[in-house]
Amino acid sequence: MSNKLKNTTHFGYKTVYKEEKTNLVSNVFHSVASRYDLMNDIMSLGMHRIWKCFTIQHSGVKPGHYVLDLAGGTGDLTAHFASLVGESGLVVLADINNSMLKEGRKKLRNKGILKNVRYVQANAENLPFPDQVFDCITIAFGLRNITESNQALTSMLRVLKRGGRLLILEFSKLESALLNKIYNIYSFKVLPFLGKLIAQDQHSYRYLAESIHVHPDQETLKRMMIDVGFHETSYTNLTGGIVALHRGFKF
Repeated sequence: MSNKLKNTTHFGYKTVYKEEKTNLVSNVFHSVASRYDLMNDIMSLGMHRIWKCFTIQHSGVKPGHYVLDLAGGTGDLTAHFASLVGESGLVVLADINNSMLKEGRKKLRNKGILKNVRYVQANAENLPFPDQVFDCITIAFGLRNITESNQALTSMLRVLKRGGRLLILEFSKLESALLNKIYNIYSFKVLPFLGKLIAQDQHSYRYLAESIHVHPDQETLKRMMIDVGFHETSYTNLTGGIVALHRGFKF
């Protein structure tokens, strides 16, 4: 493989240099941050809330635990985890995008969630935390936007405690061919239209649709987790495989 190809990656369906992707993705989320929650509800018909609740139910988080909500955006998972860890625990809401982090901080403070949440702007590929500090790490709908996924998974493994778990909630590959055809029409026709109508940003939502289709399928992502050192790795398909929840442990 030529050095040029080694230094490129996907940005949706486009091939870009790796050093460009972070900025391109950052621009997408700067653009959509203020309407992110509204668009999530409309695009998923509210299903994203059910998927996130399923994730929380499989987190094993208890009072006193330390949780990292990575690529946590506007803080939906953080809000739930803050109540689970209690006063003796801590939730870190981390995101590479400052606009998303500001939206999350504002939303959680408006809910009165203050004492046991910290906010960190961080790149998942090089997490700025000590080794073995978190009992649980979640990343919901963020892995596909990371340039070096394997490097990010390795970084997550490093900061997990022994016995801790990683939960990856991400769009995946559908189980039904018919449902897949319908979903493709929705992704590439309806989704960009909604982005233009509601968020005044058609191009960002077309990227988000494309990024779903180039993301590794369920088995590939499971193998990636195993390869970097996660154990007892498994996944559960949700809504016919539109979304999958992957689980892995550090022993």
